[in-house]
Amino acid sequence: MQPTKENQDVIHRIDPESSEEISNQFDELVRLLEHGSDEEVSEHLKEIHHSDLADAFGLVSGGLRKRLLGLVKVELDPDLLFELEDHLRKEVTDTLSPKEVAEVIAGMDSDEAVQVLEDMGEEERDEILSEVPEEEREDIEIGLAYPEESAGRRMQTDVVSVATDWDVGRTIDYLREEEDLPEEFLDLFVVDERSKPVGVISLSRILRSPRPTLMREICDETQVIVPADMVQEEVAFLFEKYDLTTAGVVDAQGKLIGMITVDDVMEVAREEFEEDVLLLGGVGEETVDDGVLQASAKRFTWLLVNLGTAVLASMVIGVFDATIEQMVALAVLMPIVASMGGNAGTQTLTITVRALATKELTAYNALRTFRKELAVGFLNGCLFAVLAGVLTFFWFNDLENANVLGGVIAGAMVINMVVAGFSGVALPVLLDRLKIDPAIASGVFVTTVTDVVGFLSFLGLASVTLL
Repeated sequence: MQPTKENQDVIHRIDPESSEEISNQFDELVRLLEHGSDEEVSEHLKEIHHSDLADAFGLVSGGLRKRLLGLVKVELDPDLLFELEDHLRKEVTDTLSPKEVAEVIAGMDSDEAVQVLEDMGEEERDEILSEVPEEEREDIEIGLAYPEESAGRRMQTDVVSVATDWDVGRTIDYLREEEDLPEEFLDLFVVDERSKPVGVISLSRILRSPRPTLMREICDETQVIVPADMVQEEVAFLFEKYDLTTAGVVDAQGKLIGMITVDDVMEVAREEFEEDVLLLGGVGEETVDDGVLQASAKRFTWLLVNLGTAVLASMVIGVFDATIEQMVALAVLMPIVASMGGNAGTQTLTITVRALATKELTAYNALRTFRKELAVGFLNGCLFAVLAGVLTFFWFNDLENANVLGGVIAGAMVINMVVAGFSGVALPVLLDRLKIDPAIASGVFVTTVTDVVGFLSFLGLASVTLL
């Protein structure tokens, strides 16, 4: 049995030693799961916040997790189920009957319930919804009707709205007496007779205003309203840009149907960040709990693509095999050019993908960004060309053409660094224009370009000048 929110607020004060306390709680939980009785474990669970308990589910081994699940599912906390990672949540719901899942779902806000149900199969989802009380079911079905990763999926349908002709006194009385209101909210929406939002007002401003004041006189008409089909990344961008705590969500007719709060947007930002990091690494949705076969399958695709690009780079080298045979020093030096270009391209790529995600890179400044990255590539190329040329001269000073060899690697370095800067911007921008997530494939292609150009320029210059 989980503690009430009131008890949790008392128990889980934030202090400098809180992280150490959480670690100690986890160690004690593991010890009790291994050697303690069910009563001892259940008593200890009362001291653990649902967020920390959700983390514990992902950390304990399969056998201990099974026992932990058996204890918490007796009276499963809706907050705990929502906080679990997707794969762990599925593991929990698979052990429950549709009626038991429905009971937990009914205790959630509509946006949380939608996120729990959207990952399930349609048949399983319908079976659970049939057990949910009608009023809650209708709110959940509204959210599920919108596309995934849209504002409609993220919105909370429990929204507080009042008419334009209400005064402050009537609004305060309504907030005190109405039982069917969200547990927590910061803003009220003022709507017209067609339920279209005309303004938003904070609770603090209502409490500071005289009771006879009409709501339309004190509401902020410069509100930010988002359509239900807007993608969640765009919503997060608006919250950051305009420092929002709440945004109303409207349907195609402009009618207020819900709201999105800042805690929802923080979750979106975290998910998008994690997704981009995983995609840049070519591991998809892999988690630390995935088995060997699962992890191998998720990594295989991009490793296969990488093999193809590596073969392409090797084919370029193969064209100059006769050149390399005549001067073995070329084989020693050519990885330097490719490696420097790859690192420079990755740096530019990282900045570009971030700029695209935060809307800092647009059609208006794209050309300026291209020019800047070309200049940066050229400047760094020249600097490292001098370093690489001098290093090569002293490294192979016993060769007859050591000075020419130094010039070759210097010239190839400049060419590859400039190309790295260009491709680090051009490839993610092109993918973004094609409506493809730039994080998915940019890394592989940028590395391929810099490898091919690096080998081609270095060996090509060597063929012309040395042999």
